Amino acid sequence: QAAAPLHPVAVQCQEAQVVVTVHRDLFGTGRLVRAADLTLGSAACLPVAQSAAESMVTFVAGLHECGSTLQMTPDSLIYKTSLSYKPTPSGNLVIVRTNAAVVPIECHYPRKSNVSSNAVWPTWAPFRSTLSAEERLMFSLRLMNDDWSAERLSNGFQLGESLHLQADVASGDHVPLRLFVDDCVATLSPDRNSSPQYALIDLSGCLVDGRSDDTTSAFISPRTRQETLQFVVDAFKFAGDDRNLIYITCHLKVSPADQAPNPLNKACSFNKASSLWAPVEGTGDICSCCETGNCPLYG
Repeated sequence: QAAAPLHPVAVQCQEAQVVVTVHRDLFGTGRLVRAADLTLGSAACLPVAQSAAESMVTFVAGLHECGSTLQMTPDSLIYKTSLSYKPTPSGNLVIVRTNAAVVPIECHYPRKSNVSSNAVWPTWAPFRSTLSAEERLMFSLRLMNDDWSAERLSNGFQLGESLHLQADVASGDHVPLRLFVDDCVATLSPDRNSSPQYALIDLSGCLVDGRSDDTTSAFISPRTRQETLQFVVDAFKFAGDDRNLIYITCHLKVSPADQAPNPLNKACSFNKASSLWAPVEGTGDICSCCETGNCPLYG
């Protein structure tokens, strides 16, 4: 008898799908369960493959297929499903020799990421265990040319010009997502906590640089797509410092696109004409905390 598998159920959470591999010696007894008795999710999806030796069964499903559910926490999108084993009588129609089993499965995707204007993409680093795995959403921040048609070839600016910044997330096969920029800070070194520093966006999506009298900085409305957020910032330099290189680091996050924007998930610009804060989408009251400074913040 072969040794019982240490982990009879293995999960890979990929960008757009979950892959579940099941050893048919599910209970470690040496008795193989029937592949036809294994299903995935409340929709009872069937396996897509069996190994040549037929001891392994593989399921592949899109993240929102097979009846999976989505839970959103402050830090993660969590897709939940389950592997079900329901033994059916074989041969003798009166008895079965194994118990039914349900194995909960979760895929965790971080909602937030820090990116820089040099378009640093977070490393794709899945975490694998028997029952859960993690795979990062792909966030980017790019300097664009003035008509937003392509990435800007030069990162040099003259004072008086405007920086066109575009944040994106590659949502793959996730439920539709809406991207937000929580905060952006400008520094003279790559360390976002260094000094001096200047906040361009703060308070969970308030473009505070646009509140200054001499700027036209603002989010672009309406969006071209929910996974993209564009904003314009007037070029600047740090007073009393001759260094010409400025680093802009932004904290990006997503929420389900069908969730109404709120004081925590918003994109607000200051309208000079009306002297009011206005959101890219949602009702105006979600921006009122940009003026009072008491917007809710996740830790």
